[in-house]
Parts: sequence; C-alpha cells; structure tokens
Amino acid sequence: MPNAKVLSEKQAIVAELTEKIQKATAGVIVDYKGITVEEDTALRKECREGGVDYAVVKNTLLRFAFNNTGLNDLDDLLNGTTSLALADDPVAPARVMADYAKKLDGKFEIKGGFMDGKPVDLATIQSLASIPALPVLQAQVLGTMLAPITGLAVVLKQIAEKNGAPAEEAAAEAPAAE
Repeated sequence: MPNAKVLSEKQAIVAELTEKIQKATAGVIVDYKGITVEEDTALRKECREGGVDYAVVKNTLLRFAFNNTGLNDLDDLLNGTTSLALADDPVAPARVMADYAKKLDGKFEIKGGFMDGKPVDLATIQSLASIPALPVLQAQVLGTMLAPITGLAVVLKQIAEKNGAPAEEAAAEAPAAE
C-alpha cells in the first residue's frame, strides 16, 4: 500500500490529467517505444510549435483520468509505453503525431485518440492529419475569393489592348470594385 504522500501526489496528477483532457478538443495516444532522446526532443519542439501539449504518462494514471472523463473505451489502448498529445485544435495533435509516425516508421505508433469527448479510431486520426494547417486553409479561401477580381482585371486589360488604349487608362476608367 503506498504511503499517503505518494497517494496524494498520484491523485493530484490524475486530477490535472482529467482537467487537461476535459479542456482539450482532441487528443492522440501514442506508443513511443524505441525513439531516441534526439527524436523525442525534436518531437517535443514540433508539439510546442503546433500548440500541442505532449507528455509521457503512466498507463494507470491515464486510465483513471479517462474513466473520470467518460473515455473508458480507450482503456484497452493503455499498455506498453504511452504518451498523450492534447490540443484545443482538433487537427493539430493528429497532424503532428501522424507526421512523426511517418518519420519514425515502426518506432512511433498511434494507438488511438479522442475528439470532443468521444473516442476515435486510427482511420479518423489519419483523416484529420491529412487536413491542411489553418494558415494553408485560410490562404486557399482567400485565393478563391480573389480569383474573380483577378479574372476581371485580366479581361479589362485584354479589352483595353484590343481597343488600342493603354491598359493603365482602361483600369483607371473602369469602376472600382467594392
């Protein structure tokens, strides 16, 4: 039987894990066996840059935290070496962990995860990982919105050149886009 001090420390860890899991939009459980210190350091750096909270966690403590949050279905994944990646962005932990799993083929495996308080399978995590980063998506939307304006400018230039007027004059005479 552990002494009272050790027991209270473990209860505090479980309480902190429970709180982090409840606040996180998504999480990914990973088996990290076989990675080197350098690889782990690089992974942690990528996680920090991606806004992902990454930590190695004891299976028993994580099991208690999952049971506190209603994620009991994930208990079967808690064997061997386990780490947990959490984030507010539902795509970030999946993307970072999937990229790293590809880099370290065989040494680093995704076990499963959760999103919005519900367990998700490996296929869901892989599909989340394939979604482009938010800045890329924003650039794609902006490009889509600007395409008609760019097309209009090209058409006006062609009309002006066809009529023999310099392109700058045609652009100046055209009504401004609102």
